[in-house]
Amino acid sequence: MSTFRQPGLVLTDHRFSVPLDHDAPEGERIELHAREVGAADRADRSGLPWLLYLEGGPGFGARRSVGPEGWLGRAVREFRVLLLDQRGTGASTPANRQTLPLRGTPRDQARYLAHFRADSIVKDCELIRRGLTGGAPWTVLGQSFGGFCAVHYLSAAPEGLETVLITGGLPSLTATADEVYRAAYPRVLRKNEAHYARYPDDVERARRIAAHLAAHEVTLPGGGTLTPEVFQSLGIMLGGGDGTHRLHLLLEDAFVPTPAGPALSDAFLEAVQGALSFAGHPLYALLHEAIYAQGGGPTGWAAERVRAEFPAFDAARSLAGDGPLLFTGETIHPWHFTADPALRPLRETAELLAADTGWAPLYDPARLAANEVPVAAAVYHDDMYVDTAHSLETARAVRGLRTWVTDEFEHDGVRAGGPRVLDRLLALARGEL
Repeated sequence: MSTFRQPGLVLTDHRFSVPLDHDAPEGERIELHAREVGAADRADRSGLPWLLYLEGGPGFGARRSVGPEGWLGRAVREFRVLLLDQRGTGASTPANRQTLPLRGTPRDQARYLAHFRADSIVKDCELIRRGLTGGAPWTVLGQSFGGFCAVHYLSAAPEGLETVLITGGLPSLTATADEVYRAAYPRVLRKNEAHYARYPDDVERARRIAAHLAAHEVTLPGGGTLTPEVFQSLGIMLGGGDGTHRLHLLLEDAFVPTPAGPALSDAFLEAVQGALSFAGHPLYALLHEAIYAQGGGPTGWAAERVRAEFPAFDAARSLAGDGPLLFTGETIHPWHFTADPALRPLRETAELLAADTGWAPLYDPARLAANEVPVAAAVYHDDMYVDTAHSLETARAVRGLRTWVTDEFEHDGVRAGGPRVLDRLLALARGEL
């Protein structure tokens, strides 16, 4: 355990050993990293209740370089906060192209990663809670996929929960991966339409870049392949509060003159590399569809299959003059595992995960209908990443859950909104609003 300070905060690192498979606790173990955060002006924090923060993703570690100005500064006024790097993320036992071959064959790797979903994460949380809080229940704040984990927590171990706060992360209890993406593409289309209405010159800029990529082999600085389809995946930016502006700034100066004619600039390619590389979060690509799987058939590259139902997203149609180039959103496709060097060695593992049919159910509708834990959720109107209709259907299915539906923020509202989002959710959960 190590402790250090940032302005206004005291941070203490913790490491926990947990079973890879909680059903076989005597078997292999992995390490989880978490960072405890407290207010620097409060010397004795031992009497404060705990708040566990679960980051979005999957595949992203909890933010480990933090300051007191946002939701965290608000939280430490009344909680001891634990930022958990979930399995395979952040400073926990890594799972990436470099480490996964230690597991053995791609089939061995897929079996290993099958233990990285919300069900295993919640079992990790319960093991940690019992050791850290002396058995007392804690408050959980779940952002995006962290909210999915929180809903599973309510299904599987509500006795460990004092309160649940969810931001942009109320999942459908029943939707298949196909149904999730069938609802997603129309939302992504609306984000594209709003972007081009705000920046109409980007229609021609995006089409020109895609045409250049269709005619030339372009390699990113890290060795990735930039195709029209890879370029379209920059649309993942459009789900954040400032994403449309960042995308516009990226597009407006993409080309430079060269002796061989116009070429995509090094600065543009470097920025695209930073926006699209999965080197820092490969689990996002490997497990993204698996987070929706609940028994029955395989996910089977659902986003790719469902995309065929929405031909407006076909880059070739735009290049032929049939509508603007449409950027895609939070979707993973087979070509990600050939285009990105961080994913190429994991292509067979990804195929096996896509074909897996052994996923266990994640949610217990009967238990949720009898819920007694105070729950409050921020539902962002027309959230690009999580379907609003699915979220509200789930809200109605969880007894006592209170929602705050707002168009003031996009999916990143808990970070963009400073303390306001946490304030509102705490007040809702406590019956003060």
